[in-house]
Amino acid sequence: MADARPVPLATRARQPEGATGVVVFADGRTVWGKGFGAEGQAVGELCFHTAMTGYQEIMTDPSFAKQVIAFTFPHIGNVGANDEDVEAGEAHALGCLVREMVTEPSNYRASQGFAEWMAKWGRIGIAGVDTRALTKLVRKDGPPNIAVAHHADGQFDLEKLQAMAAQWPGLEGMDLAKDVSRLQVERWSGGKWAWGEGHGVGAEEDGRPHVVAVDYGNKRNIFRLLVEAGARVTVVPATATFDQIMAHEPDGFFLSNGPGDPAATGEYAVPVIQQMLETKKPLFGICLGHQMLALAVGGKTSKMFQGHRGANHPVKRLADGRVEITSMNHGFAVEREGMPDHVRETHVSLFDGSNCGIELTDRPAFSVQYHPEASPGPQDSFYLFEKFVGAMR
Repeated sequence: MADARPVPLATRARQPEGATGVVVFADGRTVWGKGFGAEGQAVGELCFHTAMTGYQEIMTDPSFAKQVIAFTFPHIGNVGANDEDVEAGEAHALGCLVREMVTEPSNYRASQGFAEWMAKWGRIGIAGVDTRALTKLVRKDGPPNIAVAHHADGQFDLEKLQAMAAQWPGLEGMDLAKDVSRLQVERWSGGKWAWGEGHGVGAEEDGRPHVVAVDYGNKRNIFRLLVEAGARVTVVPATATFDQIMAHEPDGFFLSNGPGDPAATGEYAVPVIQQMLETKKPLFGICLGHQMLALAVGGKTSKMFQGHRGANHPVKRLADGRVEITSMNHGFAVEREGMPDHVRETHVSLFDGSNCGIELTDRPAFSVQYHPEASPGPQDSFYLFEKFVGAMR
């Protein structure tokens, strides 16, 4: 049940007794396990995530739309689930693969078990999987398309699942921001989480600079930290026009994270961002927002071989050589070659040297590829929110 070693093409590992979950690759390879969460089937891209904690935040991150997550840390689900540790109003990752069986929660903040939480949101989990072998596979061959299924009776149509994986087109060229973005304008409320108080209602808004944030698939904690840094926030849909954005009288613009191919989202987002830049008001982008800014100034993006997903990614800040320990979740990256002269690289990954930040030299606009709101350990990157709000003041 834990065997994820490659087998010859068009052959399948025999189903072990008691297996109620399966992963099927486009070439017919199968990985068996014990299903938990929702029953059903789904198809998407396999990726791995190296975080030891925060599985609720990861599963609810809209940037994981159309992806199945193999957690490299073996003990996922031990602390259960609650209503606070989420980044969106629903789960967006298709499902997850874990090494050990999910146990009963052992944390006083838990309101339900992780398996129950997965079932509530219709997400498939498979335990007893050799996630180390799957991680090695992704690192060697890149992220494959897979179908995952969970049926309590252990009955699976493997031919159908293989066809689903083989026919799925992949993330390149796919615009997913429209699928996960909110549909209406929202005035954000809620600040940084505090012990015993939850997220609260934020601070008074009088006199605060006004940020209009474009929601390509935002994580809630980004907006909480904008509030913490001294801003008031209005969130608009991914497809909002420049005139609709300016009707809110912004002092600055924020471009959120999100899923899918940035070039596809850029078809409608880039012209709007270019008009934002013409106002010379401060602009800040994170993750997909970083890629959108790069495209808007004439840069290019490309799909990474394996992507960066984890809570332990070192990033070098070129201005002073300091290293920030960051959280990352992206499968596309900005290409540094061909960037215009008025774009300066500000951050690079110490894992592979890829670009992790840019700023414009002729106006107050900057962006980073990582997630400064995630605080995977020290709060190394909160200064970016303060920098942005300070520019608006």
